[in-house]
Amino acid sequence: MKIPIAPIITMAVTLLLGGTALFFLKKDKKSNKDIEKEKIKVQETVQDFVNVKDIRGKFLYTKDNRVFCYIRIYPIDINLFSRKEKKSKTNTLTKEISAVLEEPLKFLAISKPTDISSLLEEYQEILTTSTDQNQKELLRKEMLSLGDYTTSGEAMERQFYIPLWHDEEDRAETELEKIANDYISAFNSIGIKAEILGEKGIYQLCNLFSNPNYTNEEINFDMTVPILSKEGA
Repeated sequence: MKIPIAPIITMAVTLLLGGTALFFLKKDKKSNKDIEKEKIKVQETVQDFVNVKDIRGKFLYTKDNRVFCYIRIYPIDINLFSRKEKKSKTNTLTKEISAVLEEPLKFLAISKPTDISSLLEEYQEILTTSTDQNQKELLRKEMLSLGDYTTSGEAMERQFYIPLWHDEEDRAETELEKIANDYISAFNSIGIKAEILGEKGIYQLCNLFSNPNYTNEEINFDMTVPILSKEGA
């Protein structure tokens, strides 16, 4: 009996195509699982990178059991001092800091858009009340110049911070605050203002550190540090 070839070939091709499709479907399914695993892995990596556990009062607590506090240093214009005065202030600060320094000193310098709104308001008030036409013209030019700096993004200021840290244990906060006040006294001795950041200041610093375009506007700072969660948490 002669066996028909065409149906057999058709069946073979159908099985081959079905098997190939099943293979690629399984492969795609496996790839999707791998992609999900990679997403979770990346998320866990980011979670580890954001090491902040809590911020309370003057202190930031990390997930690796350390306590941080931050001193903000307000700069002064050294061009106003003679060479002798600069040398004297440098020597005094070096001596004062050396008496406090126990660990290597870290120093943060971060750029931030300058808030010139109060200056513009002051100029506008003078412009409104002034009767001196020359003064008015100078104020208008200055306000236009400041406006150009603001829109071009060139109106930046540098902010300076010293981070201090200690292992999280009994009296860690007390020890940190004592050391911070010693540093502040050292800077005050040469006429430089310094202060310990409060809770709001720490939140703002975290945002400033991660986002240089962070603005000066008032914010609900409790909501500014993102909370990352794992898949399904």
